[in-house]
Amino acid sequence: MTIDRPADVVHRFLAQPESWPRWAVVNILAVEPTAETEWWDPSTPDGPAQFRIRADAATGIVDHDFRFDDELATVPARVAANGRGADFVVTIVQPSDVTDGGFRALLESVDTELATLKALFESDHTV
Repeated sequence: MTIDRPADVVHRFLAQPESWPRWAVVNILAVEPTAETEWWDPSTPDGPAQFRIRADAATGIVDHDFRFDDELATVPARVAANGRGADFVVTIVQPSDVTDGGFRALLESVDTELATLKALFESDHTV
């Protein structure tokens, strides 16, 4: 997703778990910190989970991990300057236990969230 804002601004926003309910509107409805400093408790449509963001501003990394019971899912993501703004790239891998239809629905939710992120940045310059 190309966003018409500087890459460092986009990265800083994405590196803060508290900002995720503002744009990840399908999968993260709210977040609360946990006793484990790097993990957060999100309110999700799929029930209890935890997530953390492993961000590095120098490289643009915004990888995030989701923990469901004993399973850990990692989502690699990057913010890169593109000369006029930033590109936010997310890699979604289909889990072996998710049907093709379920994966298509997941990708549609990600598309919704990325469009929300773009609209948020491009309409509200206080972000």
